[in-house]
Amino acid sequence: MASPRTAEKSERPKEEEGLVLPEQTMVESIRLALDEEMERDDRVILLGEDIGVNGGVFRATEGLLDKYGKERVIDTPLSESGVIGFATGMALYGLRPVAEIQFVDFIWPGFDQIMSEVTKYRYRSGGTYHVPLVLRAPYGGGVGGALYHSQSPETYFTHTPGIKVVIPSNPYDSKGLLISAIRDPDPVLFMEPKRIYRAFRQEVPDGEYQVPLGEASIAREGSDVTLLSYGSMLHVALNVAEEAMNNEIDCEVIDLRTLMPLDIETLEKSVTKTGRVVSVTEAPKTSGFGGELSALVAERWIEYMEGPILRVAGFDTPFPFIQEHDYLPTTDRVMRAVEEVYNF
Repeated sequence: MASPRTAEKSERPKEEEGLVLPEQTMVESIRLALDEEMERDDRVILLGEDIGVNGGVFRATEGLLDKYGKERVIDTPLSESGVIGFATGMALYGLRPVAEIQFVDFIWPGFDQIMSEVTKYRYRSGGTYHVPLVLRAPYGGGVGGALYHSQSPETYFTHTPGIKVVIPSNPYDSKGLLISAIRDPDPVLFMEPKRIYRAFRQEVPDGEYQVPLGEASIAREGSDVTLLSYGSMLHVALNVAEEAMNNEIDCEVIDLRTLMPLDIETLEKSVTKTGRVVSVTEAPKTSGFGGELSALVAERWIEYMEGPILRVAGFDTPFPFIQEHDYLPTTDRVMRAVEEVYNF
């Protein structure tokens, strides 16, 4: 898991260097982004199950009902299809809804709304209508959530044009990416790795700043192997990179941040430099996003490769309860892949 030293690998805005900034957890930085955007723009509306009085399951919206009232922080019935349908109508009529799905595992009753309607309006209307909708959804394992509270279904959504898919890995990026998502004219699925909601704190500036969608970051520079990851697995990759130095293997770690659209330029610079690639993701391996990354590297830069393009991922089973930490990519599993591709 992430250590304070690992967390410091994230980018800092140059204009904030030398200042003492407040430290936030990821869930606090998400709440801060929502609060600041609601204060800035009265079109920003929050809706979801238990987000008002209770502040959401993870307390990401705590206190916002008292500040903005029930017309802007809306507790909805237990209906994901209804939440997404309501939010879609709001967006089409000029509001900026941010809808919370309690766990991404519960998004499937609204899947048809997303895939058949939300992602299609801009195209079917010839650009006349936009859907500036953000769907916030905690995802992933590592918190004892078992079968129905631990899934990572990002690839289902990257497969459908018309929606952006964003996954932050730290508090600073969480705030900046969420602000960018709320201001984007098109729908954004904002997947939040709940495993690191409160795992560490990081300096997060008060006030407005944005992290652009579609831009990856270099979380650690290196020359021998590129590790591609996002969300909570980014911290596993960073820990592996530190350990790999004991074997004189210098890993570069790329935090993708946005899966759709993907930052091709940053990938190209890294993989053509190192010539070796390992992806680290927690969803099941078959048809997972690591496979898309492997195909992309093979199609575009195969002549630079010094070894196989490897994937470290979850297993092709339902998410287990007792063995969840064996299911998730571990430092040992990723390290074996790094050594394999390096020594090929």
